[in-house]
Amino acid sequence: MGRSGSAAAAYSRAMSEQMLTLAEVEAIAREAHAAQRDKAGRPYVEHVAAVAEGVRARGGSPDQIAAGWLHDAVEDDVLSREWLQQAALPQPVKEMVLALTKGEGEDLETYTRRILATPGALLVKQSDLAHNSDPARLALLDEATRDRLTKKYARTRELLGLTAEKG
Repeated sequence: MGRSGSAAAAYSRAMSEQMLTLAEVEAIAREAHAAQRDKAGRPYVEHVAAVAEGVRARGGSPDQIAAGWLHDAVEDDVLSREWLQQAALPQPVKEMVLALTKGEGEDLETYTRRILATPGALLVKQSDLAHNSDPARLALLDEATRDRLTKKYARTRELLGLTAEKG
């Protein structure tokens, strides 16, 4: 799905010439997530854009911003692990994306340990949690979902040592 069209052409061209630019990574992420909706029915690409912007606003490097754009692409199965392995991306970007990819059935403790062990990934996850915990975003959800996710995000922040951040 996410590998057709102009964004895929850009990554193919860039693979033979040079690393993808942030603009090309953004285009790939936007195309890959184009058909997705979040739990409130909003375009999912709004979330990945907010995460990438949050990484930038927190002083993240270009590699971290790229990982912000791609942080859910493999987990959501809109881009494959094979795509990521072959993409013209710096190795740290690939490592961060894989660290942020929670495996099916993977426990939260294992997931958060991997994030903490991967250079740069914590800032991306911090931005992800901040957007996921945004009260305006949570307000769009039913009460049970809102309560479940609020507890999940709080526990994740605790395991990552981000307890002082409210979102």
